[in-house]
This record gives sequence, structure tokens and C-alpha cells, in this order.
Amino acid sequence: MKLTGRDAQAYFRKPDPDAAGLLLYGEDAMRVAMKRQEVLATLLGPEAEAEMRLTRLAAADLRRDPAALLDAVKAQGFFPGPRAVLVDDAADGVTQAVRAALDDWRRGDAQIVVTAGALQARSTLRKLFEGAKTAYAAPLYNDPPGRAEIEAELARAGLAPPDRDAMGALEALARSLTPGDFRMTLEKVALYKLGDTAPLSAAEVDLMAPASVEAETDDLYNVLAEGRTGDLAPVMQRLTAQGVTPVTLVIGAGRHFRTLYALVSAPGGAAQGISRLRPPVFGPRREALLRQARGWTSDKLEEALTLLMDADLRLRSAGQRAPAMALIERAFVRLAMLQRRR
Repeated sequence: MKLTGRDAQAYFRKPDPDAAGLLLYGEDAMRVAMKRQEVLATLLGPEAEAEMRLTRLAAADLRRDPAALLDAVKAQGFFPGPRAVLVDDAADGVTQAVRAALDDWRRGDAQIVVTAGALQARSTLRKLFEGAKTAYAAPLYNDPPGRAEIEAELARAGLAPPDRDAMGALEALARSLTPGDFRMTLEKVALYKLGDTAPLSAAEVDLMAPASVEAETDDLYNVLAEGRTGDLAPVMQRLTAQGVTPVTLVIGAGRHFRTLYALVSAPGGAAQGISRLRPPVFGPRREALLRQARGWTSDKLEEALTLLMDADLRLRSAGQRAPAMALIERAFVRLAMLQRRR
């Protein structure tokens, strides 16, 4: 039986203890490993390893000894409780061994949990689980976690559902981080909020987000848009040390100032314009854009975009001899001064 969407998420939260098996497969090995860990912990409890109720078999060993899976499924443990046999990194080469174990599976036997990479529609292993009446196949796609999945992770960490801005910040973070980094960030948020009954805020999400080059470049664009010329040199030094190229900086600055231009020139003002931005903007970044938009006019923003376009053209010019980073820094100083001009 195939599990997708909400059905899959519901099954992961509460696996069927009477199922014969589960196949988890997908391109992202980290995503598959995390979901496998979640399912096994829910199915077997926290002491499964210590009580020897979880048996691990390598797919390579199973190809050499197909009967090992059925033996492990039928074996009786010393401790009471549900049991499982885990087969990691499987492929179609283990289909016959898994088929024999599923055919001979009886209630009370160990559940068979199999993980695999990307499996095509014609995969025999995938077809086996999708066609079984007592086993399940769950594909794990590379889509970022949705709202329901994030809320489930927060609940598992003991946190109440956050407000709209905090959830928007978490969803934006989920789109920019790998599944492992996002899970670690949620764990850090849970530790930060331990004993704190106040709802999670967007500012706290931003505080717990991992530092990145993207965050540093966002700091630079905020410095420019707010006319903070005194903060420009330290930010530029950090970005230069991290190897960020001048072309990347000027392109990003152009994107930021085009967003400000869209807000300033929007019918109904910046507050109306920001609600139409796609992807949506939440939390501290939303507040920063609205604050910055109040300091600019459409005429000054047109001048700023022209300045950035000229700097970009000079960077790409074959005859340009001045150091590229110095050229961009000079343009950025002029840009920050432009914001302060009345």
C-alpha cells in the first residue's frame, strides 16, 4: 500500500503496530534516515536497542544470505515488546528475500523496515510494498516540510503552536536549510524555550537560525538601505574573508532595492505592497523592509538602481582595471549616502 501526503505524515506519527513492514525511499539520504529514526522510535520505544528488539541487516549481507531476513523476523527476543528488523540501503537485489519474509509474516513477528534511495516506478522492491495488503511504501520527496509537519516537530519538542509570523519564519527557514540542519535548529529552539510558556516569536526563530553567508549578505543590504555608512566596512570585510564575489554582492543588492522599489511604488503604500510579495515575507525581515521603505522615495530608489546597474556593468567590462571589490565598496558607500540625502 502506498502512503503519500497527509496519510504518510499520519502514519509516521502513529505507525501501525500490526503491519508486516514499511519501505521508506527517497533521493535525500538524510531525510530517509531521519524518518526511519522517527518511525522506529515511535514503533519500538526508546529502549529498543538496549533490549535487543531491533535487528539491523545490511542489504549487501542479505543478498548473500536471503534467509537471514526471515530468520530475524521469526526470532524471539529475551525482552517483551514489539520488534523490528531494519534493512538499510536496499535495492531491487533484495526483493526476493523481502518477498519471502512478507509472505511468511504472521502477527507477533518482527516488523520489516526497509530504507532505500530513489526507486523508479518499475522497481520490483517498490512494487512489492505498494502491492502488499499488510505493508506500506512511503516515498520521501525533497519538498521542504509543510506547516503540519513543522507543527508536529514542534509538538514533539514540547512547544505550543507559534503565531503566524513565527510559523512563517519557520517555513522560510525550512526552505533554506537541509532537513538535518532544520531538525537541529528546532531542537535548539526547544532548548531555548525550555520552561518558557510564552509563544514562540519570529524574533526568537531568527535568533536561533544558523549563521550563514546569506545572513551576512542580508546584513549588508540592510546597512545600505538604512544608510549606516559606519557599519559598511566591517560587514564588507567579513564577506570578503568568506570569499563572496563582488558580482554576487551587486546582484543581491539590486534584488533588495528592487523589492524596496516595489513596496514604495505599490498602490496603497508599502504595507499593502509587502502583502503581495512572493514568496511571502515574515518576521524581522518584514519589519526591516517596511522600516527601510519609509526612508526612500521612488525617485531615490530609481537613482540607487541606476547606480547598481552601472557598477554591475563596470564589473563585467573587459577594460575594467580597478580592483573589483574596491569598485563595489565605493558604489555601496555612495548608495548608503544616497539614503541619508534629503
